[in-house]
Amino acid sequence: MDQQKTGTFLKELRKEKGLTQEQLAEQFNVSNRTISRWENGNTMPDLSNLVELADFCRVDVREIIDGERKSEMMDKDLKETLVKVTEYTDLKREEKKKKLNHDFMLGGLCLLIVICDRQFGNLSIIFKDYISDLVRGALCSLGLLFEFIGFYNNNHEVALKKR
Repeated sequence: MDQQKTGTFLKELRKEKGLTQEQLAEQFNVSNRTISRWENGNTMPDLSNLVELADFCRVDVREIIDGERKSEMMDKDLKETLVKVTEYTDLKREEKKKKLNHDFMLGGLCLLIVICDRQFGNLSIIFKDYISDLVRGALCSLGLLFEFIGFYNNNHEVALKKR
């Protein structure tokens, strides 16, 4: 597979549609920088974008991958398989998003408990003073840890997506 050839073909398809990189980026919910990387052959669209691009430009996925037009249309079975793979990828992405939200919410809850305790002294009522300090410190640490994990995983996901 020649990424340069694919990129040039993607650029031709975009121009045939009369779109700028920004307009195409909005259509596929990516940055115009991502479109530029595709067209320069630096990166390839992920599978879900590849199927959507093929439908949008009314070409075969194989034509995009090969970087040139073919006379035959994509087999129905191949298209269905690619759609299923795309749905599976989207499902995995949603699962990852739920996990990230879980991490952020746990971290926020721990920090909220610590803030409420500082304001109202709830932990001092439940625990003795010296234990409440220990619990407060542990909750604060856990809150920060969960927030850090959430930010790390989110940024790691973004970095992988840019590749």
